[in-house]
Amino acid sequence: MGSLTGKNVLITGALGTIGQALVSRYVEEGATVIALDRPDAPDAQQTLDSIGEGIRFFGCDLSDLEGIESSVKALADEIGGVDVLVNNAALVIFKPHAEFTIKEYEDQVRVNSSAVFVLSRVCSEHMKAKNYGKIVNITSLTLTGRWTGYVPYIASKGAMFGLIKGMARELGDYLINVNGISPGAVLSDAEFRDRGDQQPGYDAWVLENQSMKKRIAAIDIANLAVFLSTPESDMITGQDIAVDGGM
Repeated sequence: MGSLTGKNVLITGALGTIGQALVSRYVEEGATVIALDRPDAPDAQQTLDSIGEGIRFFGCDLSDLEGIESSVKALADEIGGVDVLVNNAALVIFKPHAEFTIKEYEDQVRVNSSAVFVLSRVCSEHMKAKNYGKIVNITSLTLTGRWTGYVPYIASKGAMFGLIKGMARELGDYLINVNGISPGAVLSDAEFRDRGDQQPGYDAWVLENQSMKKRIAAIDIANLAVFLSTPESDMITGQDIAVDGGM
């Protein structure tokens, strides 16, 4: 029996590099996983079926705040509530500060933090009724680290940090834990996409600045997320924990 057997877990951004690692680890722990990602994500259910059995794909556009509020409420009512919410989805655009449009800034804030506010509010209603719940937000080391080219993204993650602190205070009365994980430079498909032929140099820069001389893997993030979802973490809340290899 896994440590999360019988628990309903909703994971956003479930088809990305970290997302798939999260889905895999929660399935290993016996949870019933609902994997949320873009409705137009190619081969979504096939990808999830390759990870494990019984994973349900839930297509949702996180930029449609009113839409996700109603659709996730209906989902939560249908399954008897979400016990663990993992806010992992992120919109990331990489380029110099001066080149961002207002829309690109607002889009990243909307997906990366406003959607977290909406989903947490919806899912916490059932959690309050049970006096039990775990909310895990995947934040970012870019908020305190040395990265450039991500100004709107960093701003959106700063808002998420504020949500962690504020929600932890209010939801603690209902024994609901709210925590964050700040991944460092996780080796991912996005890194190769964003950096192109500059990726080898970036890889060297990461290893030079990390205390641990190997790249962080998505499973390292997923392992901590699972711990923050189990009873062993019941007295940890309002925290943001870095998994950064000592950056």
